[in-house]
Amino acid sequence: MSLVRVHNFAVSLDGFGTGEGQSLESPFGHAGGRLHEWFFPTRTFRAMQGNDGGSTGVDNAMAQTWDAGIGAEIMGRNKFGPQRGPWEDHDWTGWWGPNPPFHTPVYVRTHHPRPSVRMEGGTTFHFVDGTPEEVLRQARDGAGGLDVRIGGGPSTVRDFLAADLVDHLHVVVVPILLGRGVRLWDRLEALEERFDVESVSTPAGVTHVTFTRR
Repeated sequence: MSLVRVHNFAVSLDGFGTGEGQSLESPFGHAGGRLHEWFFPTRTFRAMQGNDGGSTGVDNAMAQTWDAGIGAEIMGRNKFGPQRGPWEDHDWTGWWGPNPPFHTPVYVRTHHPRPSVRMEGGTTFHFVDGTPEEVLRQARDGAGGLDVRIGGGPSTVRDFLAADLVDHLHVVVVPILLGRGVRLWDRLEALEERFDVESVSTPAGVTHVTFTRR
C-alpha cells in the first residue's frame, strides 16, 4: 500500500506550526516567513520558483525529498486560503498562482465542499468533507498507487497523526518562539513510541527530525 508522508513541516521551539492572525497578506499570521527562512536559500525552493542556484547542503538534501513518489496531496482549508465559513469567493484558487507546485490531485478538507478547480501543470483541487480515513481513501484513489503527502496546516497534520495514518513525518524545528498560533503536538502524547526517530542539526540553526513508522 502507498505511504502517507509529511515533509518540510516547520514548527517553532514552542511547537507552533503557524502564527496567529492569518490573512490574505499574511498566510502564516504573525509568524510571517520566520518558520521557513531555512528553506528559502535552498536549491529546492529556488527551483520551485523557476530560479537557478541555491544551497546544496543538508537543508536542501532534506527539502528535496518532498515530491519524489507523491501522487496526491491532502491539505486543510486554511492552507488553501484565508476564507472561513461558507465560500464567498469561488474565484480564489489558492496562494500559489495559476500553476501551483503540487502537479497532482489535491484534496482540501473543508466543511464547505465546492466544485473542483483545475489548474495548470496537473494540479486539481478537490474540496471534501470527511474524516481523515475517508479523505485518505479518496486521495489514494487519485494517487495512482503513489504516496500521499499531508501538506498541512498543523491541525490537519495533527488529525492524521492522531488517527495513526502517517508513515513518515519530517518536522523542522526552527529556533524561534511564536507564543501563539496553532500548535502541532497537542494531544499526541507518546507519539514517538510508534516511530523510529532521527535528528540532525544544520548551520541554518534548525533541527530536522524524522519519524519513520516501525
